[in-house]
Amino acid sequence: MTAEGVLLILRESLLLILLLSAPVMAVTMVVGLVVSLLQATTQIQEQTLSYVPKLVAAFLTLAITGPWILQHAVQFSAALFETIPTIR
Repeated sequence: MTAEGVLLILRESLLLILLLSAPVMAVTMVVGLVVSLLQATTQIQEQTLSYVPKLVAAFLTLAITGPWILQHAVQFSAALFETIPTIR
């Protein structure tokens, strides 16, 4: 396999990682922002208060987008395994 082929596989895998992690990261970021605003307005400065809503939001997002994430991961893996026999 040439260096270009390795770089192409690496590039595609990194883009897939970014695509698949984006929903969870975006939802937890929005939930964290909302919790921070609520903490600022109520003047509750408990640091551990933001972890539970973000954790619940991450689990719910994974439950909702899980099939989509799995579908893309399986498609990428299948395409990668199909190209293995052609590597010299």
